[in-house]
Amino acid sequence: MDSLPAIARNSERGALLTVYVQSGSSRTECVGIHGDALKIRLAARPIDGAANDELIRFIAERCAVPRTNVQIRSGAEGRRKRLCVKEVSAQVLLARLLPQNKQETE
Repeated sequence: MDSLPAIARNSERGALLTVYVQSGSSRTECVGIHGDALKIRLAARPIDGAANDELIRFIAERCAVPRTNVQIRSGAEGRRKRLCVKEVSAQVLLARLLPQNKQETE
């Protein structure tokens, strides 16, 4: 769990989160830690921003914040993305996103 501060940390604007996305999956879900990022599978293709829209929807829904509180800061066209989530701490963000049963298995 020492790698978690690299994945999510608090800032003045909100929690900063590093994610690694895999688009075109059968469903949207967080599957665990992938290096220094949180791996999220998306049930959307990276066509016309659909995968980014699905990522924002998923994060906002899981963290119970409006979609406007979730912003992609960098990596919008790549698999690795840096997000800012307003009104949520890094600890709460990880608690709501990380699958509890996958932490021990992956």
